[in-house]
Amino acid sequence: MNPLLSKLQPYPFERLRQLFASVTPNLALRHISLGIGEPKHATPPFIMQALSDALSTGLAGYPATAGEPALRQACAAWVERRYGLKLDAATQVLPVNGSREALFALTQTVIDPTQAGATVVSPNPFYQIYEGAALLAGATPHFVASDPARNFAPDWDSVPAEVWARTQLVFVCSPGNPTGAVMPLTEWQKLFALSDQHGFIIASDECYSEIYFRDEPPLGGLQAAAKLGRGFERLIAFTSLSKRSNVPGLRSGFVMGDAAVLKSFLLYRTYHGSAMSPVVQAASIAAWGDEAHVVDNRNLYRTKFAQVTPVLAEVLDVKLPDASFYLWAGVPAGWQGDDAAFAKALYATEHVTVLPGSYLAREFNGSNPGQGRIRMALVAETAECLEAAERIARFVRAHPNKV
Repeated sequence: MNPLLSKLQPYPFERLRQLFASVTPNLALRHISLGIGEPKHATPPFIMQALSDALSTGLAGYPATAGEPALRQACAAWVERRYGLKLDAATQVLPVNGSREALFALTQTVIDPTQAGATVVSPNPFYQIYEGAALLAGATPHFVASDPARNFAPDWDSVPAEVWARTQLVFVCSPGNPTGAVMPLTEWQKLFALSDQHGFIIASDECYSEIYFRDEPPLGGLQAAAKLGRGFERLIAFTSLSKRSNVPGLRSGFVMGDAAVLKSFLLYRTYHGSAMSPVVQAASIAAWGDEAHVVDNRNLYRTKFAQVTPVLAEVLDVKLPDASFYLWAGVPAGWQGDDAAFAKALYATEHVTVLPGSYLAREFNGSNPGQGRIRMALVAETAECLEAAERIARFVRAHPNKV
């Protein structure tokens, strides 16, 4: 067996399952899960229709790993509408089977484990695929200190020069999971300068970019590069239809950016067997070509967060994020920062699932930046999320201290 597998830690949801294993929840209440970031809004009918229509001819041959030209053009057209950027669909765009697959595969493509101290820099808290991909590529993760004053955004200045010197890949997640923080242009400028100096590749995970609460849509990595008057060298951005169009089961997204990196990435994926089904490609073309359903979806989240956040803010340290569909909340002071105990007691008493924040982070400089916080995914319908918020508020008022 691959010895690197032994370095992988249990996924947060497996840890949550173990946490709840001995708990009998209050069965007088129906279960409401805010634990998993799986969109529950209805899939637009026109996407399902496109999927169905493609069945008659879409399974007759092997698909190309690079995707059909029509899909790449649809992706490039969306980038131009969303970010005002003109990409070469043939060389700067590559369809992928969801951003998770691509984040893992790109890491295997770009990391050179023969180089001493090969390092992947990751935000902290973070999406655990960053760590797993780094470890299985033979690299060592370095977790960046986070700044609570800036909604736990990565503090790039905290990374020592000797770490930057051996860094080969940096993960950026903006809007962030779990915090919803968006990286500003000044931070991009700092990271680009470091990439120019040390030669590392930047992987910009932007799968939450279309769910936002401000007037200005979140800044993308390629968009930041263009604003700073530079090209896309050593920069790859990842996006997906899962959250944007409520199709997590479609497993469809694309990557964009540095043509030289994408050429090597395509070679890797050709051997890895990562071609997207023509049926999925047809549905994806339809989805990327329509923006009305995205606006409707975003408005649903805005309405939901406007109702739910004030209820929770009465009892928890929480506020509206910049973007994404998560609330990143601090547990009451009386719980002494024990987010796992809080989640366990909440599940037992109110039959509501939340994810302990410490499960989404790693200890850094003696502390875990997720400790004392919980992540709540407001993915269900508004009424269900509001009921969950009211149960959480009831629980906190009845149990202000650790039980």
